[in-house]
Amino acid sequence: MSRVGNKIIKLTDGISVDVQPGNFVVVKGPKGEISQQLCPQMTIKVEDRDVKITRPSDTQELRTLHGTTRALLHNMVEGVTNGFSKGLEIEGTGYRVSLKGKVLVIAAGYSHLLEFPIPEGLTVEVLNPNELVIKGVDKQAVGQFAAEVRAKRKPEPYLGKGIRYKGEIIRRKEGKKAK
Repeated sequence: MSRVGNKIIKLTDGISVDVQPGNFVVVKGPKGEISQQLCPQMTIKVEDRDVKITRPSDTQELRTLHGTTRALLHNMVEGVTNGFSKGLEIEGTGYRVSLKGKVLVIAAGYSHLLEFPIPEGLTVEVLNPNELVIKGVDKQAVGQFAAEVRAKRKPEPYLGKGIRYKGEIIRRKEGKKAK
């Protein structure tokens, strides 16, 4: 069974997709602009309000790359349309978060404060001293920055103290018992 696949992404008003040579794609929308180099083997065409992605053949590798290319392009369109956000919660006595200009400052039980310069294109909102939200148009950048912040003090299983994603459930362990 040999058929060349087609994947279509529908565009809404206010979204523009520009495909440059070598499949360098620029997507512009109300939330901003994002560009990325996509798989050069795929054919990306913008027709009316549809973006069509086709693959040259039906091999396993090209089918995989086809789906990945479509997902990346869809995330770019979604990012400039609605944006992405990731919430973090900080739990522990004396643990808190604050903003100093373009630097995220976290007190997480260490003898020093943890400072994270906020990457270009991302915004951080501190909702209260124990909650923050990272927002941006690039899904990968939002997730990467959230993962870097969380990695500095992962939640521990005995007391649950640490930095966790909003809604993340930490499996708690039972402590030692007296005999």
